[in-house]
Amino acid sequence: MEERSKNFIEEFVEEDLKKLNRPVKTRFPPEPNGYLHIGHAKALTVDFGIAEEYGGTCNLRFDDTNPTKEDVEYVEAIKEDIHWLGFDWDQLRFGSSYFDQCYELAVKLIKDGKAYVDDLSKDQMREYRGTLTEPGTNSPWRDRSVEENLDLFERMKNGEFPDGAKTLRAKIDMASPNINMRDPAMYRILHTSHHQTGDKWCIYPMYDFAHPIQDAIEGVTHSLCSLEYEAHRPLYDWVVNACGFEQKPRQIEFARLNLTNTIMSKRYLRRLVEEHFVSGWDDPRMPTLCAMRRRGYPAAAVRDFLARIGVAKADSVVDTAMLEHCVRENLNANAPRRMAVTEPLKLIIDNWEPDRFETVEIENNPNDPDAGTHTVRFGRELWIEQSDFMAEPVKKFFRLKPDGEVRLKGAYIVKCVSWNTDETGAVTEVHVTYDPETRSGACERKVKGTLHWVPVCDAIPAELRLYGPLMREAAEGEEVEDFTALLDPDSLEIKHGFLEPALKDAKVGESFQFIRMGYFAKDPDSTEEMPVFNRVVGLKDSFKIQ
Repeated sequence: MEERSKNFIEEFVEEDLKKLNRPVKTRFPPEPNGYLHIGHAKALTVDFGIAEEYGGTCNLRFDDTNPTKEDVEYVEAIKEDIHWLGFDWDQLRFGSSYFDQCYELAVKLIKDGKAYVDDLSKDQMREYRGTLTEPGTNSPWRDRSVEENLDLFERMKNGEFPDGAKTLRAKIDMASPNINMRDPAMYRILHTSHHQTGDKWCIYPMYDFAHPIQDAIEGVTHSLCSLEYEAHRPLYDWVVNACGFEQKPRQIEFARLNLTNTIMSKRYLRRLVEEHFVSGWDDPRMPTLCAMRRRGYPAAAVRDFLARIGVAKADSVVDTAMLEHCVRENLNANAPRRMAVTEPLKLIIDNWEPDRFETVEIENNPNDPDAGTHTVRFGRELWIEQSDFMAEPVKKFFRLKPDGEVRLKGAYIVKCVSWNTDETGAVTEVHVTYDPETRSGACERKVKGTLHWVPVCDAIPAELRLYGPLMREAAEGEEVEDFTALLDPDSLEIKHGFLEPALKDAKVGESFQFIRMGYFAKDPDSTEEMPVFNRVVGLKDSFKIQ
């Protein structure tokens, strides 16, 4: 096998390993304000994967510096998703565990003349900041004495001021060409209870201040993050240096994952859930990992997809068909085959005795000779797909038609002799005769069509949910003010059909190929009386390997 070339992160790490006298240590720092989606999965595979590749470790650290949007529910869901993808962390940490140290370091920066308490409002700070082409203006409170800043900062901590009344800012350079270096905020007042620390704090550190401190304390060697933090790197380094850390993490940025017809904004995903456009975070049309797991995506297929797209420095959009290709490829190799009918049409074999049954063998997976077979009872009455019969067939229709012959999967060749219709003209049942000399495995005669079927006597009623993309593409020239205008109202189609009896004992989450129909997984909504199966992906692959 040809050896894979190193990506740019691996090249940086290998360069650093020549100088580091300690093992590689990374961290995955999700904010617990929602469920992880496929974009987060790329980040966590980079974080955990680099540590794994170089014999190091990776911490899971929850970035819980904004208590207004965070919840323990998301903490537990994130841990479950990481384990589902096959990773485990070295140490479990919370950003809030470092609040005492962050406060102490903020006091140190004040004493060093590198931070001050500002009375400007958020809007005023924005005005003073300047633009990309014009320098900012110093705050009127920038030159407060160290003593006054220490007093005000302690009073902020003690809860003497309302939200937004004062902010602790780093004193760097209001004329810096990098706006992030123009005296960025380090602490804000927020009288809100925290899911980890309760009411201990009413001031909370900003991410740009807390994150480099947490990395440095934990001994992180490489802080891997998405491309939007590239402009924040000088501030990251400034905080590490100003706080006096000897071990300095290296921040490296990589491109985020974007998929066609897929929303990646957590804010938008939250809106879909809260406004009931979807049934929840795990709605199988969502790009969240819990939704993909519920839909039936194998974790190995998701990891394969992320490995194939690789790590890049520039943002790009990946075709969703590539993800589906990886899922389909995995399931084709591993999913057992079963028969199911989504739009039932009764087929009656006229020359078969009513109480006679035979057992036929259906292979579990033609790609795996060791997978064996399973048995299905074959009798006089069967369910077939409505689309497998046409009274007035179109050209090159090789399924069941007047006087036409097809093979029933694993059984016999049958010939259509008649059919019945209702008052609307819809076909209600089809009558055939079978050729007893044509049993599968004992007959060389060939016909062009082979149909799957389910025995009426043993059929299990089921709900089948057929999922399509949640988002449609905007039409050429279409102006869209709200992304919800692009939601496809037909992204979910529910059918009621029948399953072969071997599916009765299927476990929730277990995946199968429904012969000729696609890949399906059993949904948690299933009951003893009505199993529910989600279509994971169809059989047809639209992705073209370059």
